[in-house]
Amino acid sequence: MIMQANSIQASYPGIQPSARAQAIIDDLRGFLREELLPLEQREGIRFGEKHSRELLRNLWKRSCERGFYNVMLPEELGGAGLGIADLCAVKEAAASSGAVLAAHVLGELSGPPRVGHLFRVASQEQIEHFLRPVCRAEKAVCFALTEAEAGSDATAIRTSARLEGDHYVLDGAKRYISGAPYADFAVLLAVTSPGKGAEGISAFFVDLAAPGAQVVSDYQAMSGPGTHGDIILDGVKVPVAHRIGEEGKGFKLAMGRITLNRLLHCATMLGMAALALDLSVGYARSRVQFGRPIGMFQAVSHMIADMATELYAARSMMYATAAGYDGGGDIRTQSSMCKVFSSETAFRIADRAVQVHGGAGLINGHPVEWLFRATRMMRILTGTSEIQRNTIAKGILMPD
Repeated sequence: MIMQANSIQASYPGIQPSARAQAIIDDLRGFLREELLPLEQREGIRFGEKHSRELLRNLWKRSCERGFYNVMLPEELGGAGLGIADLCAVKEAAASSGAVLAAHVLGELSGPPRVGHLFRVASQEQIEHFLRPVCRAEKAVCFALTEAEAGSDATAIRTSARLEGDHYVLDGAKRYISGAPYADFAVLLAVTSPGKGAEGISAFFVDLAAPGAQVVSDYQAMSGPGTHGDIILDGVKVPVAHRIGEEGKGFKLAMGRITLNRLLHCATMLGMAALALDLSVGYARSRVQFGRPIGMFQAVSHMIADMATELYAARSMMYATAAGYDGGGDIRTQSSMCKVFSSETAFRIADRAVQVHGGAGLINGHPVEWLFRATRMMRILTGTSEIQRNTIAKGILMPD
């Protein structure tokens, strides 16, 4: 199911992408409708299932050919050069489409959005060996920071990088790394100067096929199998030339775009919420009980009303913040507000979608059942709700 221009999502006044972004969205929806959805139907691809690396690589290449894979990058890097509000609109359109692999079309999990900001600090050799192959859909990348003992407290990582001549020796383990099972290399953070906290952390390009490197995926995230994995490093040699930027600047580099990334994640969350609402409206109109559509019963209609109202509020909040960023504003506090509100709103909407669908919504593989699980993850990913509230409180009580 592809959401059309007359869908609930598009019916709100005052939230409109630019003409250029709208043209991209129209082309994207056409691609999803004419190529991706038929592929998913032929291959029996459903939400929450594992997808082969070959399937994903073929999709990345096709998306690259159609101009969608790099769309989130600046023009000088082969992207569309869109503002943040327009990028939110593109991401929201993909997430709300109903296509299982829509995120991969935009390279969200392992493609250009993961490395675009590194072009300004990477060496020419790094750009040619790592970054441009990602943009050509020839290599996949993951971002590896989290460890078993370092989640919200990211500076507590223990993975070490010991300098020996012209290379570093890396030892340690990364945990819950999205995209790791199909990545060729990782942008990985490790401690180069113990005891210095954030200033002792450096970033590296790490070839995951190097001796001593191993990706283990023996657990399943709520969103489904094959999406997350651990990276085990046992004496992995990484050339000094593959360190990203200066030694000790890795943590700052990783956190440099966190405010923007949190806002952009909201677009995905709210696109998923819009899909849950759209599916619920369709089901409420078509499902007949006691001689009439269930949407005619007040209990169901009020759930739909609450879902639409909360989605409108969250989208308005997100686009207002995006417009503020595009206008040069400082959105650190507002970005965290959007992240906590959007993630919690998206989950409430998905929860009500399950309720509207009744027994059908409880079946593994049904879109709303997957949306329930996937939106629940959003309250953890890219900073927990509790961390967001810390940031908001600091911005209000202790502003810079």
